[in-house]
Amino acid sequence: MIDYETYCKIRDHRDRQRLSITQTAQALGLHPETVSKWSRRERYEQRAPVKRASQLDPYKGLIVRWLEAHSLSAQQIFQRLREAGYPGGLTIVNMYVRRIRPPKHKAFLKLHFAPGECAQIDWGEYGSVGVGSARRRLSFFVMVQCYSRQMYVEFTVSQTMEHFLGCHERAFAVLGVPTKIMVDNLKSAVLRRLTGTAPVFNPRYVDYARHHSFEIAPCNVAAGNEKGRVESGCIYHQDRLIARHLRSFDRHQDIEDPDHPKALLEQRKSAREQRLCAPLRRQSSCQCESGVICESEHVRA
Repeated sequence: MIDYETYCKIRDHRDRQRLSITQTAQALGLHPETVSKWSRRERYEQRAPVKRASQLDPYKGLIVRWLEAHSLSAQQIFQRLREAGYPGGLTIVNMYVRRIRPPKHKAFLKLHFAPGECAQIDWGEYGSVGVGSARRRLSFFVMVQCYSRQMYVEFTVSQTMEHFLGCHERAFAVLGVPTKIMVDNLKSAVLRRLTGTAPVFNPRYVDYARHHSFEIAPCNVAAGNEKGRVESGCIYHQDRLIARHLRSFDRHQDIEDPDHPKALLEQRKSAREQRLCAPLRRQSSCQCESGVICESEHVRA
């Protein structure tokens, strides 16, 4: 098989320079039959790759059935294949299992809080607004009480520390001061946050938290699901509706599709403990026997 550059040289020697097949073959160091074959072709075409049979081919159906029945690792599948007579190596098994294994999607269990235990805050943006002869970005501050889901919203034309703390003051006047406040990686609250390291809080926010005696609880990096109460109220993923619940005005109830947490409860022990502890947390601030209070929040919209 020749490359495209060699094909062009053959055509140049034959069509433009009017050399014979033998002369062209000698000039390019090719066999005359190669020159003759490519001289007859109007355009260059690569040879279609020949799909070679794999030692794994006879066992692929078996692997699929195993994966459908059990959550096996590639190493476990390899051991079973060896027992079934498979003569090949582990690498090709790893590649095939990685390609066909159904993707795993991380699931989250709803957080439970005691009354007054926690609030979640965030900044949002909503276009711009005219201020005199200029237009300013319109921001809004949101604080949500985790237990009651009472919400305080205030629109501002800036997200400075003065506006940030002022919104806190007015929210506290309406909702009260919680024991702790969950924040995303807002510059007003968290100056620096890297995965695997402790967050560096804004000193002014630390002083403010000490003054009001609340704890700052930062979310993990890229984990908006941990404060889903302030992120969203009805749940969508990439414009697809994940869940819909009718609004309830009754007290002390969780409105939930019983099928949603089943897989998570089967997979994670801490999720089961959180589930068992939820009724107690609605009455008082308690912890599970393992010390685990919560796992995570609903999927972020």
